[in-house]
Amino acid sequence: MFAIVEIAGQQFKVAKDQKVFVHRLDAKTGDKVSFDQVYMLADGDKISVGAPAVANASVEAKVVRHLKDDKVIVFKKKRRKGYRVKNGHRQSLTEIVIESVGVGTAKKAAAKKEVAPKADTAKAAAPKKEAAKSADFSSKTVAELKDLAKAAGIEGISSMKKADLVAALEAKK
Repeated sequence: MFAIVEIAGQQFKVAKDQKVFVHRLDAKTGDKVSFDQVYMLADGDKISVGAPAVANASVEAKVVRHLKDDKVIVFKKKRRKGYRVKNGHRQSLTEIVIESVGVGTAKKAAAKKEVAPKADTAKAAAPKKEAAKSADFSSKTVAELKDLAKAAGIEGISSMKKADLVAALEAKK
């Protein structure tokens, strides 16, 4: 499932558990924010396009941190006139993680309640398997390491490399 949503004056294509860098938001680190301007919502073959926004659709996100982007150099010159001006700019950004994409609040709450017990039983079975197989993380593939890290509750696994995943899993032991 993905959505096209307006965040801080820009349109983004977002999906659940995706990290997005947006213009600075007026929210503190750890706050949850909601975006109502959802222009398109796609769930498999079912696509909803708004006019201009999809009714009752929202995207929920969590603010991870505030940061500044890389410096952009602005250099102006007029040849043969001796005119040269050099300026720099660093854009203020906010990193957010998309927590949910959907329509209506009743459906989201029901879906979360149904998913939670299944996830608990899967997590209960996973530690037994992990205890037997946790001896050597370096022999596992990146996909297997990401699954183990997700089960262990490690955040930011989508941007980690294999060495980072192994280190994070060994630190979680």
